[in-house]
This record gives sequence, structure tokens and C-alpha cells, in this order.
Amino acid sequence: MLSYHVHPGTGPHLLLAHGALSNSAQWALNVPALGTFCTPVTVELLGHGDSPSPTDLACYRPEAYVAYFETIRAALGAERWFLCGYSLSASLTIRYALEHPERVIGHCLTNSNSAFAGPALMAEWAASGPQTMAKAETQGRKFLERMPIHPRLATALPKAVYTPLVARSALLDPLGASKTLALTVPTASVRSRLSENSRPALLLAGRREKRFMAEVDFAKTTMPLLEVKELDAGHGVNMQAPDEFNALIKDFVSACAT
Repeated sequence: MLSYHVHPGTGPHLLLAHGALSNSAQWALNVPALGTFCTPVTVELLGHGDSPSPTDLACYRPEAYVAYFETIRAALGAERWFLCGYSLSASLTIRYALEHPERVIGHCLTNSNSAFAGPALMAEWAASGPQTMAKAETQGRKFLERMPIHPRLATALPKAVYTPLVARSALLDPLGASKTLALTVPTASVRSRLSENSRPALLLAGRREKRFMAEVDFAKTTMPLLEVKELDAGHGVNMQAPDEFNALIKDFVSACAT
């Protein structure tokens, strides 16, 4: 169901899942370095990149993504693997680790407001969902391009990742992407389940996103087996601090292998 690409590498597979309205090009500054100690696998959410936009709304539920990821793992022939979820996808990879801990060596996550959202915020997102889908249907890609999270507005990113990220955003399907915003995001939170974590986890937190720091403190006291590393970056931590991000992932993978 999801489009994914296996990159050259050596070592265990590492699934890299992007955020809402982003795409696999966001890992351009990470994949070559990660490939020196693992086998990177980039995946794209429904309505993003080369992934389809199903009409069945159930396909966009977080539990459906757990099944999609498990299908990819099986297709790779990997008994166990690593996962790294960025923003929205952090909620999906955490959920996978909770449902299939026997398949996870370790999992990494970045700043994710959707993963840590409380009931009030989830209700707010759910209430705006129908309007989001309606606007996407009538206004098309122009509606998505006006959203603050669209890649074209991320002008603080290095050119080496900004250029391919924006170019690939032309593949966004307004109908599929809007269903992701309206259906996946409001139901994505795993805040109430963080205490169930049973696999080594690494939170790579961009400290410049001040509003997320309270969630970092919450995760530190709630999520077992979690290591937190703060980086001098904002929400786009892997793109804004790629060298440190890559090095910390390497250390984490090495530690999990011992």
C-alpha cells in the first residue's frame, strides 16, 4: 500500500518515516551517512510522494499504518528492525513499537506534537477535519501550499535538502494529503500509551521548538527505556542538524546491538 525505497547500506534495516506534507526527500542529508551502519528504508505516507490516496477512509487510521509497516518489514525479510518517525510519523512508529515490540530492535522519534497531543487538541483537530477535506477538494494543491507546514515555507532548511523536498512536494495529492490531516492526525496521539513502551527508544528533540519542550519533560517521566538528546534545531531536527542527528542515530544503533 505505501511506497517505500530501500537504500544502499549495511546492517539492520531502519525505517525512516516523514511528517505531514513532507516526503522522503527530507532524509537527503541523512541516508548516505546512515547507510554506513544500517540499511535505510524511506517510506511515504498516503497521499504523499509515490504513495496512493485510497478512497476508503479506514486506510488513514493509525492502526492501518501499523499494518502497512508490518507488511514492509515482512517484504524486506527482516526479523527485526529499527524505526525512526518524524513529526506525525513518530506517532505511527511509536504505535508500531507498542503493537509489535518483538519486531523492534529500537525506535527513534523527533519533535511530534501529534504523538503527544492531549484530548483537547485532538478534538480541535477532529473538528476542523471536514473543512480541511472540503477545501482540498475545491481548492486543490493551492490549499496545501498555503499551510504553514508545507515544505515551500521551510526556508530555513539547507538548500541541499530544501530544493529536493520542495520539488517532490509537487507529488502531493490534495485529496490523500487532506485525509491524512483530517483523519490520521486527530487520532494519532499515543500520549496515554507511552508507559507501555518496552523497547529502547531515542527522542532527538529540536530545542528551538519551545512549545515542544514540555512534551520532552513529560516523555522523560512517562516513557520507559527512553533516552533524550536535545539538538540545536527546530522542528526539522534531522534537516537542520544532520551531522549530529546521524551521529546520535549511529550511537543508538550501536548501543542496541550490544
